[in-house]
Amino acid sequence: MSLLSSEIAKILIIRLSSIGDIVLTTPVVRCIKQQLPGAAVHFLTKKQFEPVLKANPYIDKLWLYDGNFGGLLPQLRAGHYDFIVDLHGNFRSAYVKLMLGRPYGNFNKLNLRKWLMVNFKWNLLPDVHIVDRYFKAVQKPGVKNDGRGLDYFISSADEVVPPFPEFIAVVVGGKHNTKIFPASRVAQVIGKLSKPVILLGGREDRARGEEILGLISKPAFNACGMYSLNQSASLLRQSSAVLTNDTGLMHIAAAYGKKIVSVWGNTIPAFGMYPYLPGGSTASCLAEVAGLSCRPCSKIGFSECPRKHFRCMTDISVDDIARILE
Repeated sequence: MSLLSSEIAKILIIRLSSIGDIVLTTPVVRCIKQQLPGAAVHFLTKKQFEPVLKANPYIDKLWLYDGNFGGLLPQLRAGHYDFIVDLHGNFRSAYVKLMLGRPYGNFNKLNLRKWLMVNFKWNLLPDVHIVDRYFKAVQKPGVKNDGRGLDYFISSADEVVPPFPEFIAVVVGGKHNTKIFPASRVAQVIGKLSKPVILLGGREDRARGEEILGLISKPAFNACGMYSLNQSASLLRQSSAVLTNDTGLMHIAAAYGKKIVSVWGNTIPAFGMYPYLPGGSTASCLAEVAGLSCRPCSKIGFSECPRKHFRCMTDISVDDIARILE
């Protein structure tokens, strides 16, 4: 039985990390705010991810966790929340729920099924995106997915004027090397494009961006490390298409409804984290080596290919990627 909207006055959503995972919660945030009139929506996340949500108009209060719940929990208790939406599902979010002692909703992270897929290649994974699984956590309040996709909001101060009037954005970074399309392969794709390219990533990706520039002769700009997250989002929004690894900027590009080619190495889209676009959209293409016996070798990633051949990335067709981006 769903709760009447009049019974829900204050809701706390928990998703502590990271960029992409937080962006994937935005349909839940929006639908709670729009479907439960008058509800106050609060969001708990790590302090370093404040830029991801600070401009979101559907969030009334942003709570920032700095690694210590000592000073934060009394303030959360004083909030007297009517319902907690746990979209993180780890021991920290469980601790918050325990300490607050309020009604809550969870979702299934499918960790056992992912482990079986990684270790035995037993595919028991449902064909359901994690966003749709997130909505299981708000079944009790009667909140449903409106099918409008992801949100990403930035302030006018974060808007950037790109160096090219029309360009393709290429996201070159990622948390783990086995999830990153090699620089030489990226350069081969760029060599087949007619449009200029802007390389996006953090400071840690600057050297990779310079390596790519050294391998190409086409107009390109290495923006890695030059802009904030939200300034990079501005560039994504203005791009004509996006080539990206499985990383947070991929989900921001999806929030803007961009044409996306996402490259998949040691992980697989079947884990449910591929670009989430409004119903029926065909703007996303998944570039992967299907049927490779060693794949997936991890649900997260490694510093190098465990088998040393890295075929999950090197066997991907650069011709196909370039054709779709064009």
